[in-house]
Amino acid sequence: MGRFYVTTPIYYVNDAPHIGHAYTTVVADALARWHRLAGDEVFFLTGTDEHGVKIQRTAEAQGITPRELADRTSARFAEAWKLLDISYDDFIRTTEPRHYTSVQAFLQKIYDNGDIELATYEGLYCVSCEDYYTEAQAVDGHCPIHGRQLEHLSEDNYFFKLSRYEQRLLDWYDAVPDAVLPPTKRNEALGFIKQGLQDISITRTSTRWGVPVPWDDRHVFYVWYDALINYITAIGYGTDDERFATWWPVVHHLIGKEIIRFHCVWWPAMCLAAGIDPPLQVLVHGWLLVGGEKMSKTALNQIAPADLVADFGVDAYRYHFLRDKPLGPDGDFSYEGMVARYNSDLANNLGNLLSRVATVVDKKCGGTGPAPKPDSPLAAVAAEALAASTAAWERAAPNEALEATWQLIREANAYLEANEPWKADPGPAVEAVLGDALEALRIVALLASPALPSTCAEIWRRLGLSGALDDQRVPEAAAWGGYPGGLRVEKGDPLFPRLSA
Repeated sequence: MGRFYVTTPIYYVNDAPHIGHAYTTVVADALARWHRLAGDEVFFLTGTDEHGVKIQRTAEAQGITPRELADRTSARFAEAWKLLDISYDDFIRTTEPRHYTSVQAFLQKIYDNGDIELATYEGLYCVSCEDYYTEAQAVDGHCPIHGRQLEHLSEDNYFFKLSRYEQRLLDWYDAVPDAVLPPTKRNEALGFIKQGLQDISITRTSTRWGVPVPWDDRHVFYVWYDALINYITAIGYGTDDERFATWWPVVHHLIGKEIIRFHCVWWPAMCLAAGIDPPLQVLVHGWLLVGGEKMSKTALNQIAPADLVADFGVDAYRYHFLRDKPLGPDGDFSYEGMVARYNSDLANNLGNLLSRVATVVDKKCGGTGPAPKPDSPLAAVAAEALAASTAAWERAAPNEALEATWQLIREANAYLEANEPWKADPGPAVEAVLGDALEALRIVALLASPALPSTCAEIWRRLGLSGALDDQRVPEAAAWGGYPGGLRVEKGDPLFPRLSA
């Protein structure tokens, strides 16, 4: 048994949950579920990022305290993840006392090592990013990501001596080729480093809404530095050395491409400066676009997950984004595309397979499922689906894993079409075909469960199988021949009624 620690970014409480946030979280959840299914010990972390100037200003504009704003919005994220059946092990908030303890211990360590020094910062600042930009990075004085006017700031700050870590970061990237995936994002991070690294401001005196600096109480830590440390707070940095040593070597950060610089340059350098290893792996995905544009409050193009769940259901929502949006490139969302995927894969393929098998078992076998043939032609297809799905989940490619699983569904449907058990008289030949189809469905329920947890549990139940699906372990449980026969098969309502666009 191995271990797998997966994190989402912690989401900023200045914004409500939208399908971009949910995409990252559903992918992380599916990876966590797969690794549990594979027998790994799993720790899955998500949460909310609650400090910074932007939160303070937004709260002031609404006539409430920053804490009240953080409490309200953090609860909305927790509600969204409950709706989407997200199986996180910990939901961290950066305003928790445990986080203050870890942040102060971690950055005190870097300070004591001589890599944090006081200096004056003067330059351009984006409140939306909570980040500084050079004149060259600005677009006509505006933020290159948010398009808003940059502010000119001058402030005494403590600086992390990032410039000292340029070569060490390059050496790390050479030594660990898969530290950042996909390779295009790795190259982007390397590009930042090779342009030359400047020391970066890590504290503020212009706000009190942040983690206090332990060696100088006039300052609080800049929100990005505080936020990144959440990944080690949750596993006991500074409070539980044994737990930290258990989980940190197996961490996998899942992030959007707009925060590559923070996670793939700043964060590994901070870890090196504090005397710990950089993260094992950072998995970077592109933006989820609507009408070709990134979702944002200013563009008014945000879509709440609940709006789509109301039309499609939770599992169909999850399936669409896992199947149609590969990790890495940008992906354009459309409602029509979601309906098409729902009808083709879920209604016509998976739902139809279960429905026709259960119906024919009821008519030809008195509702009792027969056992599969050891030498069924579907056995090799199932073995290939298991091998391909396993390899794809292991390399964080849910879309490829689901395509491999759906190949088994298509082959099982084709097998039924070729043999037409609904036209034959009851007997051994019909039982053999139906037993094979039931076994294919059993294996599909296992392989598709990270994407469709509730649906697959229902398939498992309708097939009459004992025990909880969550208690099964691959590859052993997905080997051909596991359906015992002699079980009561339930017809039930359609899993996925067809939809109109």
